[in-house]
Amino acid sequence: MHLQQTKVGSRESGGPQYYFHDVPEHVKEFLRKRGACPVVLQTPYGIARSQFMAVDRDHKLSGPNKVVPGKVGHDRIQQGGGEQSIGEAIRHWYGLKAGRDFYRIDVDVSIHTEGHFILIPTGVMMQGAARMQTLEKVPAPLSFHHDHQSKIWKEQIDRQRKDSRSRLAWAASQIDRVVADNAHTKNILEADLLRASGALSLLGLTLGPYLGKGYDCLESRFEFSTLPAYPCPVEVKKRSSGFKYQITRYTRLPRAVVLCMVHDFINPPEHIDFIELPVLANYLSN
Repeated sequence: MHLQQTKVGSRESGGPQYYFHDVPEHVKEFLRKRGACPVVLQTPYGIARSQFMAVDRDHKLSGPNKVVPGKVGHDRIQQGGGEQSIGEAIRHWYGLKAGRDFYRIDVDVSIHTEGHFILIPTGVMMQGAARMQTLEKVPAPLSFHHDHQSKIWKEQIDRQRKDSRSRLAWAASQIDRVVADNAHTKNILEADLLRASGALSLLGLTLGPYLGKGYDCLESRFEFSTLPAYPCPVEVKKRSSGFKYQITRYTRLPRAVVLCMVHDFINPPEHIDFIELPVLANYLSN
């Protein structure tokens, strides 16, 4: 399945448009029933909400999100209330060079239970290019625990190690101290893990204010050196299994990262990642 860019070189008349090609039958059937649905874009960090809409051939948008009949003849992605095309959004999130227009964008589609399209870019070809550029799908991209250490986390730490080994050693020592205190002292509150926030910020994770309700650090963000900043709520737990409480209450297309001392959540939901501090500390020290 892929998107083909149309209206190349005619940005002043509405900007590039993107039509679906080789659409699987189950995706076609979904679009025919809905007419249109919101698009969630998969980024290197994980899913991100957007204002894009997937619209089927027999409908159009009247205003940002009002769906009305219309014989356009192509299943497509429309900007909705956004100011950029889906191609430019992919260029932004994946750190692609500015310049040439897109010729083709290969995508996978996952249909979320809320009725959203999760659009997963897997490759791009620019106008005039000889070959496709692959966009890697990284599983659990923000997880770092005993069962899984994300590739993009490892690449980020390796870059930090090359830039300043002493700074990375300081971050490792700070996280080590928090881990040691929580391992040998009783009745330390979950919020005590936030003493590692300075070290985590050096690694690319900036924790937002600790709210103590809803998600603990709602306004957190990840910013790895080759990618733009990615806002993502962070929940603080001693044991990740305690996150089950949040799952029952924050069900609207959840995307969060759990910062914990012990990762013991079996069969976690999709789009929830886990950072296990002792495992991260050990990796930083090696």
